[in-house]
Amino acid sequence: MNMHRQHRAPALAAAAVWVFFNAILQTETQFASPVSSLMQFLQEGTRQLDNEPPDQSSMLSEYDFIIVGAGTAGCVLANRLSEIPDWKILLIEAGVNENFVMDIPILANYLQFTPANWRYKTKPSDKYCAGFENQQCNWPRGKVVGGSSVLNYMIYTRGAPADYDNWKEMGNEGWGWDNILPYFKKIENFNIPTFENPQYHGKKGYLNVEHAPFRTAKGKAWVKAAQELGFKYGDHNGATPSGVSFLQLSMKNGTRHSASRAYLHPINRRNNLHLTKISMVTKLLFDDTKTKVIGVELEKHGRKHKILAKKEVIVSAGAINSPQLLMLSGIGPKSHLEEMSIPVIKDLPVGYNLMDHIAAGGLQFMVRQQNFSLSTEFILNHLDLVFKWMKSHKGPLSIPGGCEALVFMELKDKFNATGWPDVELLFIGGGLNSDPLLPRNFGFDERIYSDTYGSLGKNDAFMVFPMLMRPKSKGRVLLQSRSYKIHPTLVPNYFEYPEDLKKIVEAIKVAIEITRQPSMKKLGTKIYDIPIADCLKYGPFGSDAYFACQAQMFTFTIYHQTGTCKMGAKGDPSAVVDPRLKVHGIEKLRVIDGSIMPEIVSSHTNAPVYMIAEKGADMIKEDWGKKR
Repeated sequence: MNMHRQHRAPALAAAAVWVFFNAILQTETQFASPVSSLMQFLQEGTRQLDNEPPDQSSMLSEYDFIIVGAGTAGCVLANRLSEIPDWKILLIEAGVNENFVMDIPILANYLQFTPANWRYKTKPSDKYCAGFENQQCNWPRGKVVGGSSVLNYMIYTRGAPADYDNWKEMGNEGWGWDNILPYFKKIENFNIPTFENPQYHGKKGYLNVEHAPFRTAKGKAWVKAAQELGFKYGDHNGATPSGVSFLQLSMKNGTRHSASRAYLHPINRRNNLHLTKISMVTKLLFDDTKTKVIGVELEKHGRKHKILAKKEVIVSAGAINSPQLLMLSGIGPKSHLEEMSIPVIKDLPVGYNLMDHIAAGGLQFMVRQQNFSLSTEFILNHLDLVFKWMKSHKGPLSIPGGCEALVFMELKDKFNATGWPDVELLFIGGGLNSDPLLPRNFGFDERIYSDTYGSLGKNDAFMVFPMLMRPKSKGRVLLQSRSYKIHPTLVPNYFEYPEDLKKIVEAIKVAIEITRQPSMKKLGTKIYDIPIADCLKYGPFGSDAYFACQAQMFTFTIYHQTGTCKMGAKGDPSAVVDPRLKVHGIEKLRVIDGSIMPEIVSSHTNAPVYMIAEKGADMIKEDWGKKR
């Protein structure tokens, strides 16, 4: 890889932030109170910092429960388990604090250039990610308190009842829709009056769910056009999982509401919960029989610590780090561990069943120049919008990374609002030209990007991501080294099954149909048709073969890696954990995060991870006689 390129993006990000704040300080005479707006923003950030659970400098030698990973699941578990006052909990996080700049929704894509991102990359392939640098996809994952809920685009979708009933049919008793709906309700402080329905939504949870307080004209026109085509507008977290809707978001008053903000800040005074940051768990510790986990070894500031767990160790490090830790500790596929010279403690299919949601990237549409543009240049030239967000958290800065609306559909019956979605169309109010860092965000090969999208220039544009929600193709996480410091090998196997590629092509065609409806025509919408040169050998622009090539060239991950510590019954040879989330054949060890999904759900995965952790916490309390 060209190292100069690798370091250019963080430098650009730093420069953009400097320009942003420097511009603010230069505008005192132009606007009424830019400095007071900035001061209010900084004061709010200080309050958040005051609520941040402190880093535990001196850890105990033993806790009742040790939670590895302070991502979405870890934050929920830390909160719920520390509700029991006589339990001592240690929460371990490899990253640092979330900060208030991370909570500005429009800046979501910038966060991938910060130390809060693990910066994973897939193994090179010419079957997917082929138009990206070194034919690799970037896989951002959160290395920060709050985990990927700090990096994501805040999209809050649960999935369809059929997703969870399918889990139950696979042998996971207790995981059907009727079992898990109460946990989704428990999560929420639901704040969308139009969709309020106590049968589906809760008001007493920690996590705020709301619409963004701002909508672009393009976003409103697209939602209307989808209805003109035949999609019904509704609550995709209610009785109708399919259809069109503005996004429901993990957002509070126009600001990101991460797992850390939602679940840790309200309890930062609980003295039975310790949080250690910048701490990497190197391996699990076992008793002499090698059948029971007794604690963890972690490294912090260059020093190794052995911490014991009286009751359980819970691995909540996500679909990449959880299998990595298990395998480094000797729990995994026997042949692979032997190949890595790791003593085998338990032969289990750890790292298999890797699933993800992917989109065909690069589908751009141009419109007539609008009064407002969702672009970095426009916002920096209209700093009153920045001050407005600082003052009221309203305006365009409240749109998460430009994402505004979605359509869920089951292709075979696409207008059926109760269908089980197999594709999604995600609407983004700006084009690839809206921010100079976006191409670096996705990892485009510079030559291919320039040749294909250079002509976008400063045209007003938007994007649609046609996404595959129920892929058949599955990949694998493998160790690359016995060292915990070396990233694992990530083999997604996208498009291994041809039908996955066909579904994305069909989704592209539906997206184009929406843009041909009257509401979009009023904006002068036109597909950007400068072709990808490498794809013309398969067919002309607009053909199925061309679009299939585009999906393989610009394979956009939606950051939903799941399934690598699969949940399944005792007799299931493909399972790593049982329906109580206990690792098969190992005592006092559970995995509780997105890696346990036996099949990926037909939604964005952050909301289901909250649910898995809420349910997991209750199961732990039940198993230790503390369920209230």
